[in-house]
Amino acid sequence: MYNKKMHHLGSVRSVIRELFEFGKKRALEVGADKVYDFSLGNPSVPAPECVNQAIKELVNEMPSTALHGYTSAQGDLNVRKAIAEYINERFATKLGADSIYMTVGAAASLCITLRALSDGQDEFVTVAPFFPEYTVFTEATGATLKVVPMKKDDFQVDLVEFEKAITPKTKGIILNSPNNPSGVVYTKETIIGVTTILGNKQKEYGHPIYLISDEPYRELVYGNVEVPYLMNYYDNTIVCYSYSKSLSLPGERIGYIALSDKLQDERDIYACVCGAGRALGYVCAPSLMQRVVEKCLRATPDIGEYKKNRDLIYGALTEMGYTCINPDGAFYLFVKALEDDANAFCDRAKQLGLLIVPGDTFGAPGFCRISYCVSYDMIKRSLPAFKELMESYK
Repeated sequence: MYNKKMHHLGSVRSVIRELFEFGKKRALEVGADKVYDFSLGNPSVPAPECVNQAIKELVNEMPSTALHGYTSAQGDLNVRKAIAEYINERFATKLGADSIYMTVGAAASLCITLRALSDGQDEFVTVAPFFPEYTVFTEATGATLKVVPMKKDDFQVDLVEFEKAITPKTKGIILNSPNNPSGVVYTKETIIGVTTILGNKQKEYGHPIYLISDEPYRELVYGNVEVPYLMNYYDNTIVCYSYSKSLSLPGERIGYIALSDKLQDERDIYACVCGAGRALGYVCAPSLMQRVVEKCLRATPDIGEYKKNRDLIYGALTEMGYTCINPDGAFYLFVKALEDDANAFCDRAKQLGLLIVPGDTFGAPGFCRISYCVSYDMIKRSLPAFKELMESYK
């Protein structure tokens, strides 16, 4: 007999991927100009020029066997050292090369971290709205995921509900800021509130509770908005980072896990991370891309393009009468559906060529996500359809 749970996961795509595949099929039927695909968080801004330059230099200067050969299981030593030093420079931490484990993107970072921490009977806690794959990643370890209900007025963390969710079985917390799907950045006040509660609960229960910071959107913020670095607020912090968005490299699958130098039993936890990577087969992240990111640590894509898109779609939709959360980061707009059933609302939108994701899968019924990492022109062309959708409810 095969594994029925894995069969289900392989047979049923996520809502996001299902919508993306529908969009490709629909474009062939009616023309791509009549389909407005806001489903997938696929960066539309090109990678910084240093990425192409780094690839050319590496290919021309390094022997092929070295460039494409295995690195150490946890990643190339010089790459890990450079990343640790860059983090220390930015955030006044004291990480070393052996605080870093190179991974195949943030998904692998999360899977390895959860596997390293969980002994199969634990609970992990996250806050709605949240990336739906957290449930898949957590349950794959045998643990369970508890979700703190969303705070609808500002989508910060409801600290009262958060404290209620933590029990003696809680092994870790997953926080994502800037947030997918809302684009909200958790404020310093929110982070202080969360970490104060965690510190008190650790003392009460007599065991560490780990704070897992999922950070693929850290560099994508607008204006002078601060994204608190959680290692500076809580010792038992593990950062899961990806260059998919910060360097516009989603298909290259490269990221890292960073362990706070103040983490309780830090050396043992790092060994667990290495062991989990081994058990999952996630050793030796792509060697070329490791060296590329080493050369591009200070680079970011043109965030101004995302801001331009955000300002257009947020301004237009709010003027039409939609209720939207104004995002300070990432490239998502979270919109209140025009009826209680967001799935029905998104189905009606599909009839007009608008592909937007219902919020139920994010733990946010009644809302939907619009990924505005698309061309500015497509957003402009989609606006009459959004207006027609609004008019259909009047």
